[in-house]
Amino acid sequence: MRKCPVFSQCGGCDYCSVPYTEQLLCKEEKVKKLLKDICVTESIIGCDNPFNYRNKVHAAFSSSRRTGVKCGRYQAGTHKIVENFDCLIEDSVAQKIIKDVKEIAVKFKVPIYDEDRREGNLRKVLVRVAVKKQEYMLVLVVAKSEFPGKKNFLKEIRKIHPEITTIILNVNSRTDSMILGDKSFVEYGSGYITDELLNLKFRISDKSFYQINQAQTEKLYSKAIEFADIHENDRVLDAYCGIGTIGMTVAKSQPHARVTGVELNRSAVNDAIKNKKLNSLSNIDFICADATEYMMNSEAHSAKFDVVILDPPRAGTTPEFIRACKAVSPKRIVYVSCNPVTLANDLKLFIKAGYKPERAVPVDMFPLTEHVETVCLLSQLSEAPKMEMRVKLTEFDLTEAEAKATYSDIKEYVKEHTGLKVSSLYIAQVKQKYGIIERDCYNLPKSDDSRQPKCPEHKEKAIVEALKHFKMI
Repeated sequence: MRKCPVFSQCGGCDYCSVPYTEQLLCKEEKVKKLLKDICVTESIIGCDNPFNYRNKVHAAFSSSRRTGVKCGRYQAGTHKIVENFDCLIEDSVAQKIIKDVKEIAVKFKVPIYDEDRREGNLRKVLVRVAVKKQEYMLVLVVAKSEFPGKKNFLKEIRKIHPEITTIILNVNSRTDSMILGDKSFVEYGSGYITDELLNLKFRISDKSFYQINQAQTEKLYSKAIEFADIHENDRVLDAYCGIGTIGMTVAKSQPHARVTGVELNRSAVNDAIKNKKLNSLSNIDFICADATEYMMNSEAHSAKFDVVILDPPRAGTTPEFIRACKAVSPKRIVYVSCNPVTLANDLKLFIKAGYKPERAVPVDMFPLTEHVETVCLLSQLSEAPKMEMRVKLTEFDLTEAEAKATYSDIKEYVKEHTGLKVSSLYIAQVKQKYGIIERDCYNLPKSDDSRQPKCPEHKEKAIVEALKHFKMI
């Protein structure tokens, strides 16, 4: 294993000193332990290259007379910056871009933002990567839109890094921990990069949610599609759909299915609609709404879905979502989770709602860290358990009427209520007369020519009363 020079300070990579095969075993065992009483957990899907996979890299700035300008990650639980431009999990080119942004900021004497005094301007830097096309987005996060020397600053960074295809200035005057503010200004290029995922193209803006490990995302989504088992004309709901990545991979895999993506974030829905057009998909629609409310409204209008796919935040989904999911009655549910603890809790609620977790597969989306993604398949249970029985008809060929009383029962009833004795032959004759189908019964004659006594009328009446008593006629 490669060594991290700031492991003890940063805290971003819990497993960076652990051999990769052992990391996988630890994560697989973690998921198995959490789901052991819920469903079968299959072998973890590992990463071909566990290093430098993060396609989204950000760093914060600080400045003091003692340390000068620093740029890096916050140490866990603090606002102390730890510099490291050779991180084991972040895209290596992105790290070089951030390092050069810092050096240019020092060269141009750009005022660095001071959190305590709320002075200065340059706060953070974000780099996003389109791995397949090797496009890079640079986002400079500033406290105010006025940026003295901005033109020369941007010219310098583009000269050093021609792979940067777009540059955005994001204004963040907030005092919380959010990286980006509400306002963004495109300073160079289109304002987005385009990545490829399972032969689909996705536009990524500065605020788009997009999985950070491109190679593992393809494995994750392929497993989700396998679990979904989409058939022609199936109706599929992609809840918490973001920019539409899962929904569009499903739509492309089964062109005759009908997919609906639901997302509450308006910006993400706008991106999803653009991505739909970019890929010329006609069998998917995107709706800006709360997924729970959308499903309840669908149920009110008798709309049903064959498959529901959900990829909720780390906190998991809600009991209300699960009830709404039951209301639209999908045959299969595919749950993509980034937190196996909340996944286990949610699966127990799904069981109560009538869904059986069938199988779960961990996917190592975040090598060198303790985090693991899991995709789980749930199937709808029938309203009541069914038991399959095999019997020989010759052994169990009773009509409903025949099952109500035996010949002995009928004889005893007639004797008790009339004092008459009736034979099995007389009972068989009366049952046959009233349409109670007989088996190959020893009480009936073996041939049509056989002479047999006919049941007297008074005994027939007594037998009929007995058959009525036992509700056989």
